[in-house]
Formats: sequence, structure tokens, C-alpha cells
Amino acid sequence: MTSPLPALIVVDVQRAFDEWEAAGKRRNNPDAVARIADLLKAFRASDAPIFHIRHEGTKPNSSFLPSGTGYAVKDEAREAPGEAVIVKRVNSAFIGTDLEKRLRAGSIATLVICGATTNHCVETTTRMAGNLGFDAQLVRDATWTFDRIGPDGDAHSAEDIHAMTLSNLNSEFARIVTTDDVIASLEAARQ
Repeated sequence: MTSPLPALIVVDVQRAFDEWEAAGKRRNNPDAVARIADLLKAFRASDAPIFHIRHEGTKPNSSFLPSGTGYAVKDEAREAPGEAVIVKRVNSAFIGTDLEKRLRAGSIATLVICGATTNHCVETTTRMAGNLGFDAQLVRDATWTFDRIGPDGDAHSAEDIHAMTLSNLNSEFARIVTTDDVIASLEAARQ
């Protein structure tokens, strides 16, 4: 039997991103972490499963080395006792981890995905969730990314990258939703 409640997958909400911003990198969705905190509160109130994903860097200059200041989770997204924390070393939360096994063991069919960054680990995890047959929902206002320079030297804004990533994932890999959509759905399921 499939679980009637979705699982919240919180991807890489770590302090490294604060350090990137402090160093001058510009991001979109400044309220994304507050929306993630809203999602955590709603999932906890519904007793719905939550999986916290942490990125562990493997290269010497990684901002996500376990011994570095960027590895720690941001306070707003800290796990509560009993909530699963899964450490990954690549972009997808499904590769090299037991995330899929845990989800299948819990008969969880729907995944609500949020975190950072939209076009890297969030996108890769969302694509794989869709490919593995999960009903993936990507929360557009609870994820963010940074400005980037493309291979031809063109500057791309975080807003454009975020929007294009959502467009690429929409329908084929995931449903694109808002925090309010998710919370309303959880509240309806509780009644």
C-alpha cells in the first residue's frame, strides 16, 4: 500500500551558500530558506516523512568539506530528532545513498523537493525521482540558484537559470508547485 502522505526532500541547505553570497555571488529567491522552514513546519505538523540531504565535498577546494564551515546545515533547515539525514557526494541524492530504498520501504510515492541549487543538485535529484517513477513535485519558491557564466562567456542571471530549469523539468520529470500549494494539500489530507 502506498503512503498517502508525501515525503519532503530538503537538498543541501548548507552554510556554504551563505559563504558564496558573502564572497559576492548573486542568487535569486531570497525568501527560499524561509519557504523551506514553512515546509518543514507543515510536514512536521502532518507527521509526514522528511529526508535531509547533505552534500559532502570530495575535492580539496570544495566549499562542502565536512571539516569546513560550509558543510553545516543552515539553522532554519536543521533536522529535528528522528528525521533522516542522508549524505551524498554527487549531485543526485539517489546515487551512492539509500534514499530510494528508504522511500520504497516506506511505500512513499510522492516526493516534494526543495533546496539548493535549482540547476544542480535539486535538478539532478528531481530528474532521477521522475525517472524512478516517483510523483515528484519541485517547489519553485523553496529553491534557488546563482548567476553563472556560460561556456561562451555569456552571463546568465540566477532568475533566468531558475526559470529555465523549472521549464525543463515541468511535466516530464516533475510538477512545479509552490509552498502554498504543498501546505494546502497537506492540510486537506489531515482533514
